[in-house]
Amino acid sequence: MNIRKVGLAVVLLNVSATYLYAQVSVKDTLRKEKNIEEVTIKASGNKKSESALLLDQKKAIIQKQSMGSEEISRKGISNLEQALVKMTGITSVEGRGIFVRGLEDRYNTLLINGLGSPSNNPFQKIIALKQFPTDVVGKLNIYKTFNSNLYADFAGATFDIETLTYEKPFSKIEFGIGINTLSTFRNNFKINPNANSIEGYVGLNSKDRQLPNEVKDYRPSGYNFTSGQSRNSFGEGWNVDNVKSLPNTSMGFTTAQKFKIGETSNLGFLFSLNQGNHYEYKDGAKNQFRLNGNSIDYNNNLNRKEYTYETESSVLLGLGFKNKGTAINLNGFFLQNSENLIQDYLGFRNGETNNQQFIRVNQQDISRFTDLQLTASQTFSERHSLKAGASWVNNFYQQPDRKIMYGQPGEGNIVNLSVGGNNLLRQYLDVSGKNYFSAFAEYAVNLGQKGDRKDFPWQLAVGYNGFADIRNTSYRFIYSVLDNPSQSQITVDRDQPQSVFDQAIRDGAYHYREGSTSEYKNNLYQFVNAGYLNLTYKPSALWDLLLGGRVENNMNITRYKPISVGINDDFVNLTKNQYYFLPSLSVKRTLNTKSNIRFAASKTITRPILIEYMPITYINPDNENIFGNKDLSNSENYNFDLKYEVFPTNKEMFAVNIFAKKIDKAIERSYIASGNSNGQTITFFNAKTATLAGVELEGILSLSRISEAFSRWTVGANTTVMYSNVQRSADQSAETDVEANRKRALQGAAPWTVNADLKYEYKNAQNFAKTFSLIYNVSGKKIYGVGFSKLDNIFEMPFHQLDFVYNNQISKNWNIKFTVQNLLDSKYQLKLGDKSLVQVQENSLLMENYKKGTSFNMTVGYTF
Repeated sequence: MNIRKVGLAVVLLNVSATYLYAQVSVKDTLRKEKNIEEVTIKASGNKKSESALLLDQKKAIIQKQSMGSEEISRKGISNLEQALVKMTGITSVEGRGIFVRGLEDRYNTLLINGLGSPSNNPFQKIIALKQFPTDVVGKLNIYKTFNSNLYADFAGATFDIETLTYEKPFSKIEFGIGINTLSTFRNNFKINPNANSIEGYVGLNSKDRQLPNEVKDYRPSGYNFTSGQSRNSFGEGWNVDNVKSLPNTSMGFTTAQKFKIGETSNLGFLFSLNQGNHYEYKDGAKNQFRLNGNSIDYNNNLNRKEYTYETESSVLLGLGFKNKGTAINLNGFFLQNSENLIQDYLGFRNGETNNQQFIRVNQQDISRFTDLQLTASQTFSERHSLKAGASWVNNFYQQPDRKIMYGQPGEGNIVNLSVGGNNLLRQYLDVSGKNYFSAFAEYAVNLGQKGDRKDFPWQLAVGYNGFADIRNTSYRFIYSVLDNPSQSQITVDRDQPQSVFDQAIRDGAYHYREGSTSEYKNNLYQFVNAGYLNLTYKPSALWDLLLGGRVENNMNITRYKPISVGINDDFVNLTKNQYYFLPSLSVKRTLNTKSNIRFAASKTITRPILIEYMPITYINPDNENIFGNKDLSNSENYNFDLKYEVFPTNKEMFAVNIFAKKIDKAIERSYIASGNSNGQTITFFNAKTATLAGVELEGILSLSRISEAFSRWTVGANTTVMYSNVQRSADQSAETDVEANRKRALQGAAPWTVNADLKYEYKNAQNFAKTFSLIYNVSGKKIYGVGFSKLDNIFEMPFHQLDFVYNNQISKNWNIKFTVQNLLDSKYQLKLGDKSLVQVQENSLLMENYKKGTSFNMTVGYTF
């Protein structure tokens, strides 16, 4: 049975529309095609098939790409991030989300059934799409050109996830198992004891990591924990279990049912439940450079071993009602992601080459995302239609009890550490978004007379969309305080130190104290309200014009306390209230039945990621801290696209797209000297302006064109080549490239990307398909962070990913998928550039590297 991948726990439900089209072998003229459109055919096709989506892409006025459930299934895709990197100009960058045309995650927006969706992680602009299983996704739309009914936060792309539709009833059970050459069956895999439990498997182990009751509901006051409280008030301790890492597993159940009500109505029901766990091990360098007099040397020279145990859960429930022109959909979904992380650093930091240290970080990142949606549409006649929707999101992110300890390594597991001095540090980061509201409404009317044409010559659409995002953040610290200087040195087993710590507290060596400052709490409010108008004009079968106008009000309120004031002082309010007028134009000229030429122009904006403007300093153990810039401004973008596309058959396509952008106040990540003279700080500045220009090439080709012997083979490839240049602002005057009077590219912009896939498909006598696919993607060397203080920029090096996917529909009920990911076992690398203004004394420019290993995964599904 054809199962639509939809996983996302995300999802909302949209009732499917019947897809009708026909092909007739006639002379290739528009006149003949028009006659074909007069025929009424009472047959339904698969609207989510690859060929149907290509036809949809061909007919649309706006420029978009789509991936339906058929392609998702064929490519063995298990989550939406994997789906996106198969598209033109899109890459996934390790831990930093989706890049489009080389532009970072901050330039993207996510919609779910047309409704806004906030990020569940303050370090990313949109939800990490790997958290969305594909079992409940009907179609994934990618808009690379702007239209006024989209949110104005647009420079890379807008992703719109459409839920699985009720095309035919089915139920499906899936089980998956996977191994990784680096991570699976590893002895002494380090894991928090609370994570290594049933509660940890379902992501409920964070309850033991919350702030102690003595300070939880109170403002910070430098509270000193008693000896008993220092031992007993914390839900978990410093111990770490050593286990053998097991294979990764996943399981899912999805059912979609359709019930007829009366003669003309039906009710759809969708339920999906998914659960999975994943072990990952990384081992590599984590270095840092500094300006030391008239040369550059290591500030940190560390090796980092990282052990991650991740669990993901999702639940979706959807109801859909349809009656003639009426469609109503109610959807609720829940996403939970828990990452239990142990990091071990070994080496020196702060330039102290003779002070070798061991640093242990014990961390959990937990996010819970609940979304309730109601959408409806009504077609009153062939001229008038109305659609509307609203959603409420409860959005929760925590890093509870992030524990950091350090000391001098001894024999085996022995660590000799000093109490006090910010050692035995416990951090509590909470980002609570209890209320996020999103809504849209649109009325459309068709004008003029159709005559002998299929469509009305004019359509006018007037609408509203907007959201309100209310976040409260808290960042608190508890650390050890030395009470008895004669007992300042403690020797522990790095994996089992808790009993020694407890005894030291009993003996009066130290206690815990809260050290949170006035910056501990912020309130962040964002209100976006917009009205828009779209006018579509089709003067003939050859031309389509879409003129749009959007007026958007963006109000940001940041309530914070500077570190210079007291904890009990009043908040400072920073309010930004801006109006934007955002025009858009899309033109399509049909050259013949197989090819089009398109032009698009628009003005849009870009809002920063939460961590980029959240007024906190996020502390890391290697002194590479993150400082949010509360004064960041929204970027204003001017976008231009010119595209030629040809569709030789209903399964083939070739396109050339020339694009250009001018981004005023472009946001960039920068590395500056730390305020405490140790380490570096990552912060964010607005550039004056950035210009970008590039070309995208895309093709899908059946190899039967070469020989009928290759009729079962298809190749698809796309590449993007881009130039960018930045004019710096006054805030960037200390930048190394400014000092050297050098031009540079936009931070995060890749000069080129390549995606390709090769598919072999065979169908047996029962029409069950068996496919083999090779999928490759890579992006070019790009600036990860802008260099200051005579240090060159930090560059992210190309990461070549090659995957193999085997998919076999064994029977009507049984399906098996086998994937091999990262066949090349590539290495992720960050390097300091080779154009610093003074000599680098070290033999290597490497800052960070690690391998991910090669993963082998098998999934078995049974549909009934």
